[in-house]
Amino acid sequence: MLRQPAVAGKFYESDPEALASSLDGMLATGASRVDAKAVLSPHAGLMYSGGVAGAVYSSIELPDTFVLVGPNHTGMGPPVSLMPEGSWRTPLGDLAIDEALASAVLAECPLITPDTEAHMLEHSLEVQLPFIARLRPDARIVPICIMSAGLDELLEVGSALARAVAAAGYPVVLVASTDMSHFVPEQDARRLDALAIERVAALDSAGLYGTVREHGISMCGYMPTVVVIEAARGLGATEARLVKYTTSGEASGQYGSVVGYAGIVLQ
Repeated sequence: MLRQPAVAGKFYESDPEALASSLDGMLATGASRVDAKAVLSPHAGLMYSGGVAGAVYSSIELPDTFVLVGPNHTGMGPPVSLMPEGSWRTPLGDLAIDEALASAVLAECPLITPDTEAHMLEHSLEVQLPFIARLRPDARIVPICIMSAGLDELLEVGSALARAVAAAGYPVVLVASTDMSHFVPEQDARRLDALAIERVAALDSAGLYGTVREHGISMCGYMPTVVVIEAARGLGATEARLVKYTTSGEASGQYGSVVGYAGIVLQ
């Protein structure tokens, strides 16, 4: 099936030329690129978080397939869902699902349910697509959405992803789609987000889970991030580098209540 855009014209421009121009202003031309196992990239409106996402996608070698793992904001669908076939439309063209890899992931992990409902209105993965479509329009995707899971389940999903990707035989990058602290004062966002970023930098999947819950960090995609860290470790990642951090206050000028955005590359 063809998944239509749900937030074009809201989170990013729906006009192809306007969107391409906007993206080009967020992407770093001539930046050195590294072979990444995974990245963390935000999913807010591009006027707020696009500079961080652009810095992330500008800093990695572009793979054949992106496995996109994001939080379920809508409450639709099963706890952990994967859209197994079809394509996703963007203003810059359609991105096909890597059906072979999607099938391999499902075979490796019974905790993941093949499903389309969770993906129809969810923005966390969709906001990654304009960057991918602009930079690598022939890339394929594997969309995974997480609503709820315990730590052991998240680690199991991450290990299964690593096994499926390792067996694929072609370049794949995992993307954890997440914003950081939500609607707290700027100084609190930076303090709390630093705690979470420290655990990501240490490739400490279980530690991130515990830190977010212990400190009440409103990081919407912490569960997808736990999965992606665990998978990246299984694929041989040994380090993580913060590419860029900012808050919505930088764009809005309102620092009393902000959302944090971090871009991180795992390699």
